[in-house]
Amino acid sequence: MTKLVNSMQPLQPTNPITVMMVDDHRIVRHGVLSLLEVQDDIEVVGEADSGEQALQLVEELSPTIVLMDLMLPGMSGVEATRKVKQLCPGTQVIVLTSYHDDEHIFPALRAGAISYVLKDVGPDELIDTIRRTAQGEAILSPRIAARLVQEIQGVKKEARNALADLSERELEVLRLIAKGDSNATIAEKLVISEKTVKGHVGNILGKLHMLDRTQAAAFAWEQGVVKRVQK
Repeated sequence: MTKLVNSMQPLQPTNPITVMMVDDHRIVRHGVLSLLEVQDDIEVVGEADSGEQALQLVEELSPTIVLMDLMLPGMSGVEATRKVKQLCPGTQVIVLTSYHDDEHIFPALRAGAISYVLKDVGPDELIDTIRRTAQGEAILSPRIAARLVQEIQGVKKEARNALADLSERELEVLRLIAKGDSNATIAEKLVISEKTVKGHVGNILGKLHMLDRTQAAAFAWEQGVVKRVQK
């Protein structure tokens, strides 16, 4: 596990680290929380199977740590992370997921997650991640850290080339976003479901490494995806 802030001595917080977990798979929640419940310095305070439920619990419990899956029904884990940080800035979000591609890594980190670990993490590594994240350290799985270093070093496509990663339908959706259309309006214009539009929007934001549709719209205008009408 890669630690972005190093410490020579094990961290032993005085107060219990309160943890809640957000994952729509009960068996995953049960396995992880059973591991945490036997730790002397960690207190499990809640679990949620959706982003909406997570926000209710965070507002009520103000946990030290939220373990956040990214693939959730309804509200995405990225959006839930953003709203958790808005509701309770002191709560640290650890993404615990199986996804390690750009479409998931960068939106999650931009939304406010401090640590990003994969579900193949070992039990001891996960506990260590929780303890260190509670102290403000950013912990990343090795392949996530490597990708972040590449990004910082500039080993990535230029912004304009990122458009090449978008499918024709995603470009259509991006143009309509830039024109200010809502998901419902886009669905009507393209004769697809609103759920499908939501999926396209998520893919667009991930591929362009952008946090929200406002940034995507501005980018579309800058790159000439939408042609300005000459008067």
